[in-house]
Amino acid sequence: MRRLVYYVAVTIDGLIAGPQGEYDFFPVPDDFVSATVENLPETIPTPARAAMGLQETPNRRFDTVLMGRGTYEPALGQGVTSPYAHLRQIVLSRTLPPGTDPEVEIVRDRDPVEVVQELKQQQGQDIWLAGGGKLAGSLLEEIDELMIKRSPRLACAGVPLLDGAFAPTPFRPVTTRDFASGISMTTYQRER
Repeated sequence: MRRLVYYVAVTIDGLIAGPQGEYDFFPVPDDFVSATVENLPETIPTPARAAMGLQETPNRRFDTVLMGRGTYEPALGQGVTSPYAHLRQIVLSRTLPPGTDPEVEIVRDRDPVEVVQELKQQQGQDIWLAGGGKLAGSLLEEIDELMIKRSPRLACAGVPLLDGAFAPTPFRPVTTRDFASGISMTTYQRER
């Protein structure tokens, strides 16, 4: 069965974006980019993949990306309507109009949990939950793994890693990798 993996950058204080959705304060150091190219090249947006000569690089872990409107909108603001054209792209939003791009599925009137449960039953690689915090909070029961890129930054206000009801949920750390640039990557598996 496919797994839902929440792979996201976070500050020391547990925020994935600023109060207005800002994310440009997260560093993107060369050592972390090199590891991403090697291990998860599909998480690099399509325009950057083209600039890096990675168009023919196969997806290693994910074949589907799931986003909320706040995660999708920065690309739209730059005129990119299909930010991950090398993946199946699903945006869960009650307010985003359908038909933005034929390669992007806008899901407006369905329960996100039902959508994920259906995706998990389909054949394919794992599903990447790219954000945001409210969507992740609503999908907490379906998240099988967390891949947390912790940045050595404080934001003090903004979008939390998960924004939902109080629900203590056990995960266990399985790997941690520290980078010279100060970023650390920890993978957590859900304990069921």
